[in-house]
Amino acid sequence: MRCPYCDNVVDKVVDSREKKDGSEIRRRRQCLNPQCEKRFTSYERIEDIPYMVVKKDGTRERFERQKLVAGLLKACEKRPVSVASIEDVADRVELMLQEKPEKEIATAEVGAFVMQELKRLDKVAYVRFASVYRHFRDIGEFMSELKDLLNAKD
Repeated sequence: MRCPYCDNVVDKVVDSREKKDGSEIRRRRQCLNPQCEKRFTSYERIEDIPYMVVKKDGTRERFERQKLVAGLLKACEKRPVSVASIEDVADRVELMLQEKPEKEIATAEVGAFVMQELKRLDKVAYVRFASVYRHFRDIGEFMSELKDLLNAKD
């Protein structure tokens, strides 16, 4: 590491601390230049290759957890679903992405996965999410989804 004060490239690590989730290490370093000997901090993390989401129109954009959580929060609004449960769903989506060998995934696949998770979590939230995700064109399509949901219960 290059010292930010004197540009010396020789230093020693004085202290290392890992973030709670293990995603980053903070290192306190001390410059070994006898005229400097100042301390500075460096951070070490694994370089992430972004996951890309392929939209229905073929465009690609970076997967953003915040967008997913926002959609889940909207679907679960005024429902007895905890924020921790929503975070768990987002975690499972990210885990599913990480387990895939390719770095691109279709929004249809992400949406289907989220709908399965919501179906287990809260049926009303599932129907809300499905109505936006599937773009129901009329009440008949909406009723068909509700009937499928009710039949699956039996």
